[in-house]
Amino acid sequence: MEIRQRLGSNVKRLRLAMRLSQEEFAHRASVHRTYVSDIELGKRNPTIEIVEQLATALDVKPGRLLD
Repeated sequence: MEIRQRLGSNVKRLRLAMRLSQEEFAHRASVHRTYVSDIELGKRNPTIEIVEQLATALDVKPGRLLD
């Protein structure tokens, strides 16, 4: 699995475990909802700063999103 797909899969799994909609999660991560959708689908290649924002919104360390 490519790293973008792994990141997207982990973000989606953790977001759903927190029972967050894409919209609420995007708000918490300070990104647009369509950007979250594209990340979850593996269509985006986010910067490390965005990975950190996503991890913070999910209350995990950034590395966990890449495992």
